[in-house]
Order: sequence, then C-alpha cells, then structure tokens
Amino acid sequence: MEDTYTIMRVFAGSWGMMFMLVAFLGVILFTLRPGSRKLHRDTANIPFRNDDKPAADDTPAPARIKEARQ
Repeated sequence: MEDTYTIMRVFAGSWGMMFMLVAFLGVILFTLRPGSRKLHRDTANIPFRNDDKPAADDTPAPARIKEARQ
C-alpha cells in the first residue's frame, strides 16, 4: 500500500492542479464579465466620495466686500 505523501502528491499533481486552474479562470471571468463595469467604476471611486472640501461661500461678492469694510 502507498504512503499518504505519495497519494496526496499524485492528487495535487492532477486533480488539485485542475481545481486551481478552474478556480483561477472562474475568478478572471467573474471579474471581466460584461455587467461588472459599473461596479468596478464605483469601487474605484470610493476614495473620492467624501472629499473634505471647505464649505462653499454662497454670499454674493458685493455683500462680502461690505462686510469686510465694516
């Protein structure tokens, strides 16, 4: 009877390799599927969603000038 190492080595060399190849191709196809463009674009823009910008000054320019003179 063969030892455990030899059995596992043969399995990994044949069916294990086939499983890894199928899993790799599945991940690639899942990533490149036609409907995933919007998802990838949204994910890529996550860092830009909550920009810390100064508040916009909605006061008209002449009113700001008056306030600065007083």
